[in-house]
Amino acid sequence: MSADQMSVGEMLAATVPMAGTLNLEFLETTAERAVVRLPDQPAYHNHVGGPHAGAMFTLAESASGAIVLAAFGDQLSRAVPLAVKAEIGYKKLAMGAVTATATLGRPAAEVVAELDAGQRPEFPVRIDITREDGAVTGEMTVVWTLRPNAA
Repeated sequence: MSADQMSVGEMLAATVPMAGTLNLEFLETTAERAVVRLPDQPAYHNHVGGPHAGAMFTLAESASGAIVLAAFGDQLSRAVPLAVKAEIGYKKLAMGAVTATATLGRPAAEVVAELDAGQRPEFPVRIDITREDGAVTGEMTVVWTLRPNAA
C-alpha cells in the first residue's frame, strides 16, 4: 500500500511505534477533527485501575498528530511537523476506554500562508479526553510547528 493510499491512522500506527504499542484506534482523521480511542487494557492501568496518565498523554498527542497530518499532509514535501510543547490537565478520574478528540486552534490556510511567506509557523491543537459516558477527564494543548526543509 502506498503512502497516498494509507489512511492517516494507518500511517501513524506504522511510523509511530508507541501508537501501535497502546493499540490506539484511529476512529476519525480529517483536517477538521481527529478522534482516537485508547481501549481499556489492564497493562496500561494506573494504581486506581484507570488508564495511566502517560497512556492518556500519548493518546492525546497521537490525536493531535493525526489532525496535523490530515490538515498539512500536502506540505510534507517542504516542511516537517514537529511538536514544540504540550500541556495537559487531568480533570476527572478516567476509567475504562477513553477517547481523545483533537481540533486545530488556528485555520490551516493561515498556517500555510505563514509557511508560504518563509516563516516557521506555530499553531495549537486542542484535545479533549473523554470517558465512554462523555465526561471530560482531561484537556491537552500541543503546540506544533511546520519546520521548513533545508534548501
